[in-house]
This record gives sequence, C-alpha cells and structure tokens, in this order.
Amino acid sequence: MRPIYSLLLLASFASAADWPEFRGPDKQGHTSAVGLPTEWSPNFSKNVLWKAALPGIGWSSPVVIGDRVYLTSAVAVGGEEKPVVDRSLRALCVSATDGKVIWNKEVFAQIAATAPNIHKKNSHASPTAIFENDRLFVHFGHQGTACLNAIDGSTVWSTRDFAYKPVHGAGGSPVIEGDLLIFNADAESDPAVIALDKVSGKQRWKFARVSDAKRKFSFSTPLVIEVNGKRQLISAGSGVVNALDPVSGAEVWKARYDQGYSVVPRPVYAHGMVFIATGYDKPTVIAVRVAGTGDVTDTHVAWKLEKYAPHNPSMVVVGDELYLVADNGILSCLDAKTGAAHYQERCTGPISASILSADGKLYLQDEKGLGVVVKPGKTFTVLAKNDLAERSLASYGVVGDDLLIRTEQHLWRVGMQK
Repeated sequence: MRPIYSLLLLASFASAADWPEFRGPDKQGHTSAVGLPTEWSPNFSKNVLWKAALPGIGWSSPVVIGDRVYLTSAVAVGGEEKPVVDRSLRALCVSATDGKVIWNKEVFAQIAATAPNIHKKNSHASPTAIFENDRLFVHFGHQGTACLNAIDGSTVWSTRDFAYKPVHGAGGSPVIEGDLLIFNADAESDPAVIALDKVSGKQRWKFARVSDAKRKFSFSTPLVIEVNGKRQLISAGSGVVNALDPVSGAEVWKARYDQGYSVVPRPVYAHGMVFIATGYDKPTVIAVRVAGTGDVTDTHVAWKLEKYAPHNPSMVVVGDELYLVADNGILSCLDAKTGAAHYQERCTGPISASILSADGKLYLQDEKGLGVVVKPGKTFTVLAKNDLAERSLASYGVVGDDLLIRTEQHLWRVGMQK
C-alpha cells in the first residue's frame, strides 16, 4: 500500500494547470495559462523570476506538478564532461518557487564502454518524463525505463529489458494510456512499439514496425487520439506512421512515406487528420485522415507539404491553422484542412524545440537561446525577441502563468514581475 502521506501531499499540489508530460496536458503544445510574458532578459532586468544551475547534460523538457518541476539529466562520473565517460542517469525534482533541488536520484548507471554514441544535438537524457497520480515515469530509451515515487524519488520499479541500438541515442518520450506505459523503440533494426504494465514494468505487448525505409531508426513520441469513440495510438517511425489499438497493439491503419527516417516530431491531431513530419533526408508534412483501416496511403492522405517541413520541432494547430518551423528557422502558417501556405517566413535561427501555443501567442525557442514570440494568424507578426545567450534544445514547460526554459546549464522561470 502506498503511504497515505504521499497521496495527500500529491493531492495538495496536483491541478488542472499542471504540465505532466512532453508538450503539456493536451500533448500537443497548448496551455490554458494566461498572462505569460512576452519579454525577458538573462540579466534579471526583465521577467526572470529565477535561474537555477542544473547538474549534467539533458535535453528532456520540464514536467510540472503543482510547485514541483521534474527533469532528467546525465551526469558525468568524476565531473569531467567529455564524449566518452561513464554517466549517472538521474531524475531531479526542483522547487518551482525558487529552483532549489528537492531531490536528485540516480536511476541507472551508464557505462561508457557499452553505451552507444549520441548525435551532437542529442543528450543521454533527452526523453521527457511523464507524471500520473503519485508516480513519475522516466525513460532513457535503450538505457532503461523506471517508475519513481514522485514525492521522494525512490524507485518503484525499473527495467533494462528492452535494450536496442538507437544509432544517435534516445529521443522519444513515453505516453500513458489506461494501465499502460507506451514508447517507440525505433532501432537501427527490428523497430518496434512497446507497451509496459505501468504498475509492474512488465511487457504487455510489442508491435513490430515494418516499412520500406532502409534506415530504420527514429525518435518520435506517440500520440493517443479518439476516433468515433475508439482510441488510436498514432506512432510515427521510419517510412511509415501506424495507428494502433493501444490496448492490444493491433494495427488499425498505416500510411507509408517511403524512405523518411530519423523521424522526431510528435504527431498532432485536428480536423479529423493527424499531421506527420516524415524525417530525413528531405522532410515532408503529410495530413492523414484517421477514419480508415489497413493501408491508407493511397486513400486517406489529404495533402502533403515538402517546402520548409521540420526535421525536429513538433508542430501546433491553432484554430484552422497549422504552424510548423523548419530546423533552419523558417516558420510556416498553413491552412490545416488543405495545406495551402498563408506564409513562410524567417523567424528564428536553427531550432529543434517544439512550438508552444499560449494565451493567443506562439512561442519558439531556438538552439542559441533566442525566444521569439509570434502572433497567430495568416499574417506573419513578431511580437518580441528575447535572447538568453545559452544553448537550448529542450521544449518549453509551463508553470502557473510562467514559462520554464531549459538551457544547456540552467533552468529558467520566466514570468511577469509583479
């Protein structure tokens, strides 16, 4: 039985305004928060409430429950940061009030001699944690998955039974559906989608992904949607997006996109379609109607966009418009129903983080730490630019009516100063 104090404490700080997983409560980059800042400055002169140093390196995004922020990080053993070094894969809980560490726990030890290399834009702690009730699920891809007590960081269960060769490290985050914890395991060979029992960590099902893509590795996060009263798990991998029954892992439909690989963006869903970015070498955005069965490539792909599609940042839908930013910083506003472009304009520098829609604004954070605020609509309008001058690849989190921004060495809380 779980300690009563644990349940009471979590109940005291859980709310509808939490940010419990990658891309927030709706899983698609929206927040209901209002009054978020549009301007901030790294020298604390404007709207920076606190700045906290973080141990190690990690590009997982912040998860927020009440007054607690959860992150993961990979800390070099011995303290010297270098490409080949043993690392401690850790979960951290920090106070949303002042950024101070509440607990910092090792989840797995990563031995350099057996750890695959990562891409220069990746880290050894890139998947974002996910919270439910009093449990924090942390995922390090091929290095293991664990369930922690969110109060004190103690381990409820952990598993390293699902190792695979990821090519560039881990990237995709897990999702929770019912009593399952589900994640993509798109290795260089035998790619799969895996569902674990979230109480025990034992495998419940495994879906073998089959496609014509020669390069099998990808890094996307699944999205669960509802279609005609039935749940679908939308999982994008190399060469194909699969819609699965999340309970059994059985395929409902699939749409092929040939040789697209290293798929990163999380799917988004609106207007009866899922929007998928198809990965390297030349990304394409495809809109797939979700009411089909079997292979729907020739029947349910509503439109395609090849110019300025993203390799890494996830997209967002606001009303009838789909917004996407290419890795080179070109922001596109499309008619979500037809794919017609309203504009395609230079917005940021090179960018990997996903777009946030908040309080009638779009927030983008580029790889050099530049935050750009854009007004939604068919005309390109930049409202503000804010440079933190520190490398940044993680996507935004939201706490209350404030932003959380993770940079290479710090976590920032940015909010309107009273």
